[in-house]
This record gives sequence, structure tokens and C-alpha cells, in this order.
Amino acid sequence: MVNFNNDWDKILDGEFDKDYYVRLKQFLINEYKTCRVYPSMYDIFNAMKLTAYNDVKCVIIGQDPYHGEGQAHGLSFSVRQGIAPPPSLLNIFKEIKNDVGIDNSGKHGDLTKWAENGVLLLNSVLTVRANQPRSHRGMGWEQFTTEIITLLNKREKPMVFLLWGNDAKQKMSYITNPNHLVLTSAHPSPLSAYNGFFGCRHFSKANEFLRKNGLEEIDWSI
Repeated sequence: MVNFNNDWDKILDGEFDKDYYVRLKQFLINEYKTCRVYPSMYDIFNAMKLTAYNDVKCVIIGQDPYHGEGQAHGLSFSVRQGIAPPPSLLNIFKEIKNDVGIDNSGKHGDLTKWAENGVLLLNSVLTVRANQPRSHRGMGWEQFTTEIITLLNKREKPMVFLLWGNDAKQKMSYITNPNHLVLTSAHPSPLSAYNGFFGCRHFSKANEFLRKNGLEEIDWSI
């Protein structure tokens, strides 16, 4: 049984008993026994453990976890302190500096502060084999994270969804509540950042939306 120790426990009651998740759990048990899998099994659900359902102000949807040693810790785009920020995260920091003037470069890549400030850092797939990107796709995580997005969509209190890249945009059809704001752009990867991520100004736009709805803005510093 997964315990989030916040309102996700009640909201997701019964989800872990569904057939797809029972199959996913058995797959993961075998994977963790026989392979190196990231993140640690204790960190898989950190996004929701750190950001309660009712506290979500912004959702940033990633793909699957980083697959290098010591990188992934359950938050999309984030790495633990002491681990060099990957190129996509450096590009996110570059856009933040250009957009809202906050300089996160030269510090670290741990986005825990964002999570504690209401940013749900959710990957579409929550686990991965070491050095094998996309290796846990199609095993059930997509159904689980779509349920998370669907539940967030039902909430009346406004929030912002930042969908970067085609994988994240696949969740867009589940966000139908007019109370929420959906912003899309290219992925911050070096391969695509210049195709629309740089200059998207999503960080200031998110805060403007929150402010207009009487909600506290997000501090994008780390």
C-alpha cells in the first residue's frame, strides 16, 4: 500500500487495487529484483508526497525519469543536490532567468522547493531501467498518471498545466475544466528548446494567472 500522508491517500483510494496497477506492481517487483531501476522504490511517488492535491498550483509533466546513476528522485526534471543538472533543466533555468529574472544557475538541480511550493513535478512514467530510457513505457504508468491528471482537472480551485513536448501534450485532452490554464511549448531538451521553449514565458504567465485568481504566486528560485 502506498501512503502519501496527505489528501492524495483518500483521493486515490482504490486505485492501487485496480487490475492494471496490480500487474504494474508485479512487473516492478521483478524489475527491482533483477535490474537497476530508477528512482529508488522509496522515491517513486515523491511528487505527490511533497505536493498535496489541494496544494497544487502548477503541474509540470515530464516524460520518464532520468536513467543515470543518482539522478532521478521522483520529481520530473529534478536531480538531487550534488548531481550536475542535466541539459533540459539548464534550459529551464535559462528560460526562468530570461522570463522572471531569477538566476538558478551554478546552484544545483534539486527542485524540491518548487514541489513544496505547489508545483507538482509529475513524470508520465514513474520508473525506468538504468541507462535504458523509455524502458518502462506501456507497463501501466501512463494509465496511473492520466488518472492523476483527470483528478486534478476535476478540482475547482484553479491551477496551471505546463505541457512541454509531445509526450506531455498527450495529456492535454484530459484537461477540460475551464477553471485551469494550459500552456504548451516545445520540450526544453537541447534538441528542441529553440523550437518554442525559449521565449515561451510560461513562468511569468503561470504567476499572472495565479495572481488574477487570488492565489499565491510561485517562487521559481531554488
